Amino acid sequence: MEHEQPAPRKSGLPFALGAHFIWGLLPLYLVLFKTVPPSEFVGWRILFTLPVCAVFVGLAGQTKELWAALTNRRVLALLTLSALLIASNWLTYIVAIQQGHVFAASLGYYINPLANVLAGTLFLGERLSHRQWAGVVLAAAGVSLLAWDALDMLGISLALALSFCGYGLVRKLTPVGSLSGLTVETIVLLPLAAGLIGWAAFSPQGVSFGKELPLSLLLACAGLVTAVPLILFAVAAQRMDYSVLGMVQYIGPTMVFVQAFFLSSEPLSTTQVACFILIWCAIGLFVWDLLAKRQAARAA
Repeated sequence: MEHEQPAPRKSGLPFALGAHFIWGLLPLYLVLFKTVPPSEFVGWRILFTLPVCAVFVGLAGQTKELWAALTNRRVLALLTLSALLIASNWLTYIVAIQQGHVFAASLGYYINPLANVLAGTLFLGERLSHRQWAGVVLAAAGVSLLAWDALDMLGISLALALSFCGYGLVRKLTPVGSLSGLTVETIVLLPLAAGLIGWAAFSPQGVSFGKELPLSLLLACAGLVTAVPLILFAVAAQRMDYSVLGMVQYIGPTMVFVQAFFLSSEPLSTTQVACFILIWCAIGLFVWDLLAKRQAARAA
């Protein structure tokens, strides 16, 4: 039942872990498209996400729910907003990765959980325990250390953090299933996708899809790579406190940071090590708090 909070939280965590694990590996996929302009890639990403969503909707038997979302003005307006937020997030992230600003992109998703905690307390009335607040303070201290070392790229980081925080908040407040919601978002973004691909077609370089078979197949996979983690995240956002979901998000950027370290062969600075220690201590406090609450519920 909807009012029973413990069960949704328990079932939402695996979805959150799955989504952020996939996103943590995303840079390994994105670096394969260095010859594809970021705007064109976003266009193909949107276009190929729609058939994936359509197949999932058909298999899940959710065509009625999809039609209800499309014909509900309030739901459609909210999903239009969330679609624009996630599209801006995609474009910013791809530009950052392709231009070599991997650490700035990772920092954006380190800031994002703190934005989630703020959004959860301000807009959703969520209350944190003392242990959770201690975790937030530790995480904020760690992120501040990273931000101080990357002030020149802070604009990219903030754009990523705020756009994804806004996306998750809107999706949490929108009364629609994760799959139907993503399908509507993709439909809303189709004109943008057509415009971006059309712009690429009239450029001197032309469209990337169709030139080489391996590249075309990789572009076609963008739909699956996009749809699966977003569906998982939307499920988690509806079933978990937004503040707790935010702390789970440290998994993805940590994976990105580790990849940047190994791919660029840059030494891990003392500041970065201190940040990791503080953030993972913060996550430890959140896990401790969740386990303590679960034990208390069982005892009751």
